Amino acid sequence: MKTHTIVLNVNREIHMVTVRSADTLLYVLRSKLGLTGAKPGCLNGDCGACTVNVDGWPMKSCLMLAVEAVGKKITTIEGLKDTPIQQAFVENFAFQCGYCTPGFIMNCHSLIEQHPDADDEKIREWLESNICRCTGYEEIKNAIKSVLNKD
Repeated sequence: MKTHTIVLNVNREIHMVTVRSADTLLYVLRSKLGLTGAKPGCLNGDCGACTVNVDGWPMKSCLMLAVEAVGKKITTIEGLKDTPIQQAFVENFAFQCGYCTPGFIMNCHSLIEQHPDADDEKIREWLESNICRCTGYEEIKNAIKSVLNKD
């Protein structure tokens, strides 16, 4: 089994990691770096439970190879501290079991950063990339809108 040592910038920290060419970013984050906030769900890009931010944009880490992340800034849920969207999720009861929550928060954080003037259509469009089986999306939409001050 051929391996490579790569350098990853994760949560503003530099990590040297030995990986196989086929290792996904999700696998490396969880198994090599101990960052278990990104969750394995469908493992084919449908559910969004594994969403992280790569250079400020949401990325399903089950679809990205770790070697593709070299030279990029990766942020996981562990790298977000006291962000407005995290507090908004709590205040708006935007989760139930919590399994999908880190992926939703990462996606919503990117939405707010990339589209600070997002309207209902833009919010709906972005929420289509993640799936929650426990609750409706209304609370999540309300959390986003509370951060955007669009209530």
